[in-house]
Amino acid sequence: MDGKVLLGVDAVGMGEKELRFGYSFLRANIERSGLPVVCSNLFLKKTAKPAVTPYIIKKIGRTRVGFFGLMSDKFSYGPSADSLRVDDPTATAKRVVAEMRKKGATVTVLLSQLGKVDSEDLVALVPGIDVVIVGHSSSLLLKGRMIKNTVACYGGEKGQYMGRTIVTLNAKGEQTTAESEAFMLGPEVGERAEIAKLVKAFDDGFADKLRKIQKERAAEASKAKAQDNPDRFLGADLCIRCHQSEGEQWKSTSHAVAWKTLTDGGNDTKAECVGCHVVGYRKPGGFHSVSDAAKLANVQCENCHGMGTKHESFANPKKTVTEATCVECHQGENDPQWNWQAKRALIVHSNRSGETLKKKSAGATTMPKTTGSH
Repeated sequence: MDGKVLLGVDAVGMGEKELRFGYSFLRANIERSGLPVVCSNLFLKKTAKPAVTPYIIKKIGRTRVGFFGLMSDKFSYGPSADSLRVDDPTATAKRVVAEMRKKGATVTVLLSQLGKVDSEDLVALVPGIDVVIVGHSSSLLLKGRMIKNTVACYGGEKGQYMGRTIVTLNAKGEQTTAESEAFMLGPEVGERAEIAKLVKAFDDGFADKLRKIQKERAAEASKAKAQDNPDRFLGADLCIRCHQSEGEQWKSTSHAVAWKTLTDGGNDTKAECVGCHVVGYRKPGGFHSVSDAAKLANVQCENCHGMGTKHESFANPKKTVTEATCVECHQGENDPQWNWQAKRALIVHSNRSGETLKKKSAGATTMPKTTGSH
């Protein structure tokens, strides 16, 4: 639509494909772009008002040219079917041509989305149409055809051809001759910089959307595969069933609000940050997307002690959490003030003072990127 505006078109016809995302979407983009879209037989069911501009009469030189559009009433209109109606094209054409003539149109041009056969049949039945541009058809004729007093133009599809139609009028403004020719837009035509820029922006945006979709599908596939693994993360709620005292102590540490510190800063979509604020990021049974937050957000028991299904391997005999576990996140820019002895003392299960939360609420710099519980 933006490209057609740059081309400076006087009128643009439409068909059912323009409604594939719904009428509201189309209407919003017509208003945004200012594109002169016309269709004479498309109406809103609720109000019976035209859904878009029915026709345009424009003075070109000394001649007033009327442009109107028609779409087929034989196709499906998808999400727009409940809110729009399409009237009979032939009856509409007779009414609109007479109306445009009455308002001073000397030449009438039909932008048809009826296809080749129905377009030809219509202009044979409806007098007063000087030119029909045949859309919704892949037909390409380098020379137009005369159907009674109407010249029909067939430009093919995909914008590979440009049509030129010449209508000759007598002193009374009546058509005396009409001819049409289609020209192939080959490499010699060259590119227009602003159009090429639009195309590139569209291609780049579409490619980004495809990459995002592929990434999401890959993540879902990875998650599904991970769920089949017998060893997985289980979440703190299961651990606390047996370790209630340790669970209550963990809730008094900033580890228990690690996810909130991420969401408050708007960083919950950054993969480089998320891994240190959740359980088992992208691992079997671990955190894969925001939908897992209810169960696996925050730095929980398994971050420090190990995967829940491997409980016996660290519980019998009991294994001590070492600094190596903590520095997976507490290192470099993540925690430049890291000190193993000092920080460990604040979050061991014997410390119920809630010091890390107190320091965080007081504005102290405590474990800036993540926190953990032992």
